[in-house]
Amino acid sequence: MKYRKLGRTGLLVSEICLGTMTFGNQIDEAESSKLIRWAINAGINFIDTADQYVDSRSEEIIGKALKGSRQSVVLATKVGAWKSGPDINDIGLSRRHIMDGIEGSLRRLGTDYIDIFYAHKPDDVTPIEETLSALDDLVRQGKVRYIGCSNYLAWQLCKALWVSDIKNLVRFDCNQPPYNLITRGIEDELLPLCASERVGVCVYNPLAGGLLTGKHDPSWPPTEGTRFSNKRQGKVYTNRYWSPNNFEAVARLKEAAEKHGHSMAQFSLAWILKNSIITSVTCGANSIKQLEENVSAIDVTLTEEELKVCDEVWLQLRPPRFYYGAQQLHRL
Repeated sequence: MKYRKLGRTGLLVSEICLGTMTFGNQIDEAESSKLIRWAINAGINFIDTADQYVDSRSEEIIGKALKGSRQSVVLATKVGAWKSGPDINDIGLSRRHIMDGIEGSLRRLGTDYIDIFYAHKPDDVTPIEETLSALDDLVRQGKVRYIGCSNYLAWQLCKALWVSDIKNLVRFDCNQPPYNLITRGIEDELLPLCASERVGVCVYNPLAGGLLTGKHDPSWPPTEGTRFSNKRQGKVYTNRYWSPNNFEAVARLKEAAEKHGHSMAQFSLAWILKNSIITSVTCGANSIKQLEENVSAIDVTLTEEELKVCDEVWLQLRPPRFYYGAQQLHRL
């Protein structure tokens, strides 16, 4: 396993992070525990979950599986995206919900601290000052070591960093956006911002919900047991990735990968890890075999020919247009 530093912090995390959104749903508790044990033995020290993954079952399963080995992992969870109870305030990033959320996560995970606590998505109702102040208190109390944000646009992250600076509050040291070969929008503004401000980037959906495995056939319904057929997330992922243009892109990428002896998973993950701005790639898996294939991507080096195909495919998906921020001033 290889490790990278999280932004400007001294924390080292594995290039592959174990994603657990399917734990307790697509994968039962016994198999989930096996995946966690295999991941730790393989050198993965980074596990990602959220308070509402499978109605909190993911956190509960992780908590049981990590008994006796909690200190060996960097544990990340999230708060704020979905309702956690019947009350109108059981959602969002208010001080009240953050304080309630951390206690629930700590209890379910069987730990007294969270390594990385993410604001799961922006809250346009709660002032960012209130959110950061509450998170700052959690860090000072020792319940949280670092804070991060997920699904934030560049301007939202930039504003949060500015508020942390002027208010002397803990800042977001990690950002978690979606990123893959057919979803590269963060390259325009978010990644340059993170590089400039030394914010770690731990991406999710690196295989586009499984579309980039190349195993799906657009002429047939999604295979059972996949992200696209899942009762909880199937519609979301179908709307996000299941389209003729994306299938055409996957076909060309698959051809390039196979030409050089790579599986689509290896090809897709290796392409992300080539980017030095990326800290870690959050990968879910339904089996040890899948996880083993994902981990093997850290040793894959793509050729210039393969990288050229990746860029050509992206240009087909997103043809070049005039963009107001594209003209940079270069000084000799």
